[in-house]
Amino acid sequence: MKKFLFWFFAFIITISAAVYQRATGPTYPKKMAVSVNNVSYPLKLVRSLGLDEDPVVKLKINDATISAKIYFRRFMTNDEFQPADFRFKSKPVDSFIMNRIFKVEKDEGFFAEVTQQPAAGKIEYYFDITDETGTQTYLKESPVVIRFKGGVPGFILVPHILFMFIAMLFSNLSGLLAAFKIPSYRKYTFWTFGCLLIGGMILGPVVQLYAFGDLWTGIPFGWDLTDNKTLIAFVFWILAVAMNWKKQRPGYTLVAAIVLLLIYSIPHSMFGSQLDYNTGTVTQGMIMNLRF
Repeated sequence: MKKFLFWFFAFIITISAAVYQRATGPTYPKKMAVSVNNVSYPLKLVRSLGLDEDPVVKLKINDATISAKIYFRRFMTNDEFQPADFRFKSKPVDSFIMNRIFKVEKDEGFFAEVTQQPAAGKIEYYFDITDETGTQTYLKESPVVIRFKGGVPGFILVPHILFMFIAMLFSNLSGLLAAFKIPSYRKYTFWTFGCLLIGGMILGPVVQLYAFGDLWTGIPFGWDLTDNKTLIAFVFWILAVAMNWKKQRPGYTLVAAIVLLLIYSIPHSMFGSQLDYNTGTVTQGMIMNLRF
């Protein structure tokens, strides 16, 4: 029973950190609600697009009587905002999982096309909706930012995500076991290190290469937060493995587990790759709507 409880709490901590990271990351969809003809609609506004995806923004509103318009421009430039109309579409969803499990047969809503940017390029946008009560403008003072990225093959991305999740799970488990000085923590210390090595230090840079054209943008070559926080965590786990190689030193594993948990809770893609439209180079900067 005791072993089950350690696994249970490790899993809960891992899931909680993953949910928090997803909810706070600057490239995950922005959630908001709009009122259309006295009906409230929850929206998820896109903030990340792959170059292998259609460059469209969607408003999940099924009231075809309204009209809507999007205004967009390249991020961190003095370009004028370009207007484009949203058009109501109802498209069939051809997916066994969506059809049979989630009972979703069609993708319905208002779609607007924006200008696709190179990898690490960004646009910002706001929109307005006109219904029977008039026109309402949303997010003009704080536009949503979309970052574009190259497509990452599934055979690279899926193992990367899987190994990082397992590394986090084993890290939390080994940390809990180390806190109670249960000897099996050493085994999970080594397994955490192995998963972090594969998922973070090998597959992570390959994902970065496919997405933005650079294998490593952390220290000493840049300030990409994702690369740097992975590097920091990896150094702590090297130390934990080294200090537990010949004898039990649970304190090092506990510290490494805490560091990885704190780092894992940092929103994903902060200080990520960003195309400088003036120089044509890719730099690292906060993926947020900031003005300097």
